[in-house]
Amino acid sequence: MGYVVREEWHKHYADGKNFRQLGEAERALLAEHTPVPDGGGRALDVGCGTGGLALHLSCLGYLVDAVDFADSAIERARTEHADMEGVRWLRLDIEREDLVELHQDGYDLITLRLAYPFLRDRSRTLHALGERLRPGGALVVITPTAEHTPKERRDIALDEGEIRLLTAGWGRAERLEADGLAVLVLRGPRNVGTTAVEKQPPTGHALTGALAVVTDEAGRVLLGRSTRGMWELPGGKTSGSEDFASAAVRELAEETGLTASVCDAYVVAMLADDSHGVPRLTAAVRITAWSGTLTNRETSLFERWEWHDLHGLAHAGNIFTPSAQTLDAIWPGVIPGLPPVHTYPLAVAQPPVPGEPAEAVRRRHAMAEAVIAGGWAPSERVQDALRAVPRHRYAPERDLKTAYDDLAVVTRLDGTGKPTSSVSAAWLQADMIESLQLEAGSVVHEAGSGGYNAALLAHVVGPNGRIVTGDIDPYIVYRTRRLTTEAGSKDVTAFHGDAALGAPAHLVPRSGFDATVITYNVWDIAPAWREQLAEGGRLVLPLEIGGYTRAITFRRAGNVLHAERFTHCGFIRAQGEHARIIPVVDLLGGELRLRFEDGDPAPTEGLEEALRGPRHEIATGVKMGSGFYFGSLQLYAATTLPCFCRLSAHWDKGTGVTLIAKDGDAPAILGDSPADREWEWVVHAFGEQGPQLAQQLAATVRAWDRDVRDGDNPGLTVHPAGTPDHLLPAGDVVDRPLSRMVFQWPGRDMLLRTPVEHCGTPAATAEGT
Repeated sequence: MGYVVREEWHKHYADGKNFRQLGEAERALLAEHTPVPDGGGRALDVGCGTGGLALHLSCLGYLVDAVDFADSAIERARTEHADMEGVRWLRLDIEREDLVELHQDGYDLITLRLAYPFLRDRSRTLHALGERLRPGGALVVITPTAEHTPKERRDIALDEGEIRLLTAGWGRAERLEADGLAVLVLRGPRNVGTTAVEKQPPTGHALTGALAVVTDEAGRVLLGRSTRGMWELPGGKTSGSEDFASAAVRELAEETGLTASVCDAYVVAMLADDSHGVPRLTAAVRITAWSGTLTNRETSLFERWEWHDLHGLAHAGNIFTPSAQTLDAIWPGVIPGLPPVHTYPLAVAQPPVPGEPAEAVRRRHAMAEAVIAGGWAPSERVQDALRAVPRHRYAPERDLKTAYDDLAVVTRLDGTGKPTSSVSAAWLQADMIESLQLEAGSVVHEAGSGGYNAALLAHVVGPNGRIVTGDIDPYIVYRTRRLTTEAGSKDVTAFHGDAALGAPAHLVPRSGFDATVITYNVWDIAPAWREQLAEGGRLVLPLEIGGYTRAITFRRAGNVLHAERFTHCGFIRAQGEHARIIPVVDLLGGELRLRFEDGDPAPTEGLEEALRGPRHEIATGVKMGSGFYFGSLQLYAATTLPCFCRLSAHWDKGTGVTLIAKDGDAPAILGDSPADREWEWVVHAFGEQGPQLAQQLAATVRAWDRDVRDGDNPGLTVHPAGTPDHLLPAGDVVDRPLSRMVFQWPGRDMLLRTPVEHCGTPAATAEGT
């Protein structure tokens, strides 16, 4: 009965054979420990066979998805229970196929009756099923145990070590008994982490070894469950003068039965650490092609071998330390919190390694179609890139749903928990790439790396183009190199450096880059970006103006950058030379905070007293519907008002001083409202100068309403720092250390030739009411 091949199970059920029938003791335990939630529940029965348990769950009141990978089992279940409602019969390989047919909102109960011992990749499958449990749900495994199973049939049972592994990490695990079967009721969430562990102290003075990293057709990595109670990669010590690649290939065959050529084995990094004080040198060997049938050839050392999802490695339990470090060397970031190790990357021409699950293809195309439908990717080149480039391979630590949601995916945090690197939202990446107006063969500079955006760019410019991507964090550079290599993104060159200084000279084309894209928030524009850009080339960057960010497309004309397009966005803030601290002043014991986004803090003496005093209110008469986009008002106020700052509320203390919503800010905030409701901008001002300040801010809102509201974004040119006033066009000038920005709004032609003096007590805010 220890079948593992689908055809064997198909024949079993086709021949009219059954399985052990559901007993009364099992029925009673299920009714007692997994009652149907109020209002009904949904259950998933994995390995349903001919449907006995599925029918019982349906009679209890569950809506049931019953799945089995044997065609004959599902055919019999449908025929024998044709009149049964409430059960959906699905022919599905829960381990290998796309689970799109399962309910995406999860299940209250998942059962594996007499099925768990037959799973090939038990840990991965259990983790994947656990992720589908609804809050408060239970996963129930009903299984024979080795203790009560004849020796010749132990392959259908679990021993105590397997049961401990199965129940580890769950929020609550109950073990019950029913007619000689173990009934394991597991409730979550399953939070088992990953711990790097060592073996017994070595006997030598130094250790050298090689570990083989092998993936299957779905991109899953092979790990063995050792008799020491940990997961390990195939591999071991080198022998004599044997090289590391040969050792990895030899050990792979000896332990798993899989064969590979040394020509397909690449030493991509050397890892140096110690084991119990003994120096240890481990070669991380990537196997790019292999053949054979997976078997356990060293049963004294390994209990079994399984294929693991990369995003599940952070929840695998105990992993042998060199194996964990090797996995992290191949896919940086997949296992957090590892012991320190010195990693020496090797420059090798490793070919890409194919492999992805069908679910990834489905989700990638769905993401691409959503971006295209939103109008963010009108060109065929960008559309093709979205459909072709495997986004999940640039966020290997994330599950497929997260990787393909059209949101930013954080991939690195600093010591305080703040994001320092991410994969940006796909719609925004597509929009910025479209703004570059790339042609086949273009050479593009990307400042702020990560891999996926560079891969999209590489796909757009084609095989004759080139992408030069840099980052200030050496870890991100290494990660980008590894992930682009693994996925096969050709013509991507990653370098380590501060993007504010531009790309290294030897990577800059003689005539300059055809385009440059900055993928982090910037407050100023580095001269190198203009100087390294070809005449007529385009620069796209997220520019902060008064604390508001827009992705702006510039075209170079000599020493001047001319803005062509604005997109509302937000990115991780700059590090290195472009990093800056925003002056902040806390008010009213921290209830309010004044942020001076574009300069030094103004004097705030008397401001708290003014805030506690009378509030002056002026209605502007400017109204708009709840769905109206007022982003241009933010920029208009930030670039035309002297003393511009932002007043934000941080927690509720019951004072109601400003009427600003918690975590909101002024002068531009709106709350949720019915679609047909209209809002009016009202100015609130405080202090003796409040009425005059209110009039000034109200006048700004009215001017925006009159001249800008229904128009485009402002004209904007960026000039080198030090450009004399008389060489600037008419407009509102915003000076930065490295550049002079001139905003040209309709109805305004002024040129501010001297620095704006700070106001005494800025105390006017604009809100929608």
